[in-house]
Amino acid sequence: MTIEHDDDLRGLAAAGRAVAEARDAMLAAVAPGVTPLDLDALGARVLAAHGARSAPRLAYGFPGVTCISVNDVIAHGVPDARPLREGDVVNVDVSAEVDGYYADTGASVAVGAVPARVSELLRATRRAQAHGMDAARAGRPLRGVAHAIERSVRGTGFRLVRNLGGHGIGRSIHEDPFVGNVVDRRDRTVLHEGLVITIEPFLTLGRPHAVEDRDGWALRTPDRALGAQHEHTLVIRNGAPLVLTA
Repeated sequence: MTIEHDDDLRGLAAAGRAVAEARDAMLAAVAPGVTPLDLDALGARVLAAHGARSAPRLAYGFPGVTCISVNDVIAHGVPDARPLREGDVVNVDVSAEVDGYYADTGASVAVGAVPARVSELLRATRRAQAHGMDAARAGRPLRGVAHAIERSVRGTGFRLVRNLGGHGIGRSIHEDPFVGNVVDRRDRTVLHEGLVITIEPFLTLGRPHAVEDRDGWALRTPDRALGAQHEHTLVIRNGAPLVLTA
């Protein structure tokens, strides 16, 4: 969506606060022995306190309130009862609706100690997301976001998942445009002031695409390699974007 009046911005900000608080509470609770179902229940309580409703449940009938993806599940993981273990990588992705407005955010963290290469994967993912946001300015080409993300990842040895990316958002959970993380030179979209989008790079240690799991929801790396994601919802402006889920 494109913001048309102050009420739009207030509504989006309320949704952004709800998902950001749920994300942060869930990430803080990640520890060995905690289950994704535990984290999902915590996220559900935070969202309910804001009067927010789960976007994936509303839009798609998703089994959980939030998406919790572990290790080689890189997106849309269904919360389950398997306890987290030392060395796991966990992604929490929270999207919700408040009074007709939607926001979406996510982040990946390690459970306890992990090898240095995994820690660098997490840092590189956050760094790529920040570089993508820095490039998101009114009047600039949308593909400039992907260019900034690709440049950030170049030389790290990590690979961007090519078939996942960000999206427009606001009045529904997924809107146009698709915000790719890999440059598509055919895309002539120009960012404009007030446009609401998510930017969310997905990095992996393995092959650069995701495949659907047998459960019909989860997206996995095809070679069981670890993956990570970082996501914010933001409003495009002439200067730096307004991040609604910081």
